[in-house]
Amino acid sequence: MAREKKHMNLVFIGHVDHGKSTTVGRLMYDSGNIDEQTMRKLKEEAAANGKAGFEFAYTMDNLKEERERGVTIDLAHKKFETANLDFTIIDAPGHKDFIKNMITGASQADAAVLVVAANDGVNAQTKEHVFLSKTLGVGQLIIAINKMDISGVSWSEDRFNKVKEEVSNLIKSVGFKPDETTFLAIASLKGDNIVKKSENMPWYKGQTLLEAIDKLVPPEKPTGLPLRLPIQDVYSITGIGVVPVGKIETGVMKVGDKVIVVPARDGKGIIGECKTIEMHHEQHKQAEPGDNIGFNVRGIGKKDIARGDVLGHVDNPPSVVSEFTAQIVVLNHPSVMTVGYTPVFHLHTAQVACQITAILKKLNPSTGEVLAENPDFIKNGDAAIVKIRPTTALVIEKQSEIPQMARFAIRDSGATVAAGMCIDLVKKNQV
Repeated sequence: MAREKKHMNLVFIGHVDHGKSTTVGRLMYDSGNIDEQTMRKLKEEAAANGKAGFEFAYTMDNLKEERERGVTIDLAHKKFETANLDFTIIDAPGHKDFIKNMITGASQADAAVLVVAANDGVNAQTKEHVFLSKTLGVGQLIIAINKMDISGVSWSEDRFNKVKEEVSNLIKSVGFKPDETTFLAIASLKGDNIVKKSENMPWYKGQTLLEAIDKLVPPEKPTGLPLRLPIQDVYSITGIGVVPVGKIETGVMKVGDKVIVVPARDGKGIIGECKTIEMHHEQHKQAEPGDNIGFNVRGIGKKDIARGDVLGHVDNPPSVVSEFTAQIVVLNHPSVMTVGYTPVFHLHTAQVACQITAILKKLNPSTGEVLAENPDFIKNGDAAIVKIRPTTALVIEKQSEIPQMARFAIRDSGATVAAGMCIDLVKKNQV
């Protein structure tokens, strides 16, 4: 059997109209991931909508409204293969109204391609997306300086270097290292340096976009971290007993392990021994991060545990917190967030109402610098450090220790209003 390629989630980010969707479409088409016939249909549709030249963008922009307006509103997911890797490509909206969708994309991504138009350079959303990517844990960045073909730029090496310097200063300010970051000179609409080397920029000795993506490093499986398995569902199966189901986020689980599930029904946790592990209807002796498993634990009954509980080893139980400190970004709140606000936090498989008990600092969302101590409120576009108290027992970990268990989205009345990560916590008195 052929070795399975490693998988990565790749998000395309950047300011509105800088050419993200077109870049993705060109990449998919030139690499043979989209066929001629589909492309021809899209070209006809684009022309019919008075959007000639938008056919590549249409490969990702599925919604009718997006095609008519020519902007990306929702997240699109597409499978994509290179020689070494399997990707899910996420095309994130650049338009500021749609930033909440971009968050969902960035929080799922292992790496990002930041598209910056050569004629325009760094814009407001460019800054915001870079900061959010860092806040939400994107580890690797490729910078694609696009629209090298348009008049006023005309394939100019000087212009490329100027934008490169501008972007370098920006990414350095949030903690990415420019000298470890790949900068590409591309023209997506014409296909220069996407899959084929450009003949229009003899001065450019760098990689194509396809080569750069193929060289990304898949994140190591966090097998060395403590075991954390958020429970998704709990079933009763005749002949086996209680079978909880979930995906291992970190660590390794083996048959025979002594495990604890917290907070569980009593808030103190429930202890048992792992008897069986099953994946794709086959029995396994152990399971690793990324594995979706069903398992049976001696000593745990159907009513003892539920979705949102987290399993770990007895000698390193998951952190049940009475309060935690988080860095958040407010994305889409109808008015303002103040102390006392109690929305629903979505993290791993849990959904828990949590109250903001203090707003410690307001930050500049582009740079992370402190703008105000203890402000009265925060609003759309603000980043902040806040103290949070869950209304019921909740498992969360620090970003610095187990980042896979630290990120969350905040939702209210059916919309994502903010997103963030836990930077400090106070444990509840555990067993």
